[in-house]
Amino acid sequence: MAFLNAMNISASGLTAQRARLDVISENISNSNITRTESGDPYRRRMVVFEPRTQGSFQEIFNKTAFGGASTQRGVIVSEIVEDESPFKSVYDPTHPDADEDGYVMMPNVDLLKETIDSMEASRAYDANVTAFNAIKAMATKGLEVGR
Repeated sequence: MAFLNAMNISASGLTAQRARLDVISENISNSNITRTESGDPYRRRMVVFEPRTQGSFQEIFNKTAFGGASTQRGVIVSEIVEDESPFKSVYDPTHPDADEDGYVMMPNVDLLKETIDSMEASRAYDANVTAFNAIKAMATKGLEVGR
């Protein structure tokens, strides 16, 4: 049933964007952590997405459109990577982690960037919910035809 495949694709998008929002929330909540277990400031994390199926559009289209086996499609979180951009140096001689010159190394988390990323992830999540509900409505209407 094709509508179930479409629901699975939307559901994979929902799961991926939820994971992205979780990582963004973690970044925001740790934006002032100057010392982790390793002794360095918190390093920003990013989510990397990957398509669930591999192959060109034409290969996937030929498999599914012309009676071939249906392949799982959608998106998955392939990994969560650390941002290697440099830490921010802030002058605060009263901070316990300040160096001899009074500078503290702060996490490489930019709150504006995280806010924009969270808005984007939220919009993508909402779009997947809308697509899922549209598919559900079409399936319901299709079942009503038989009445």
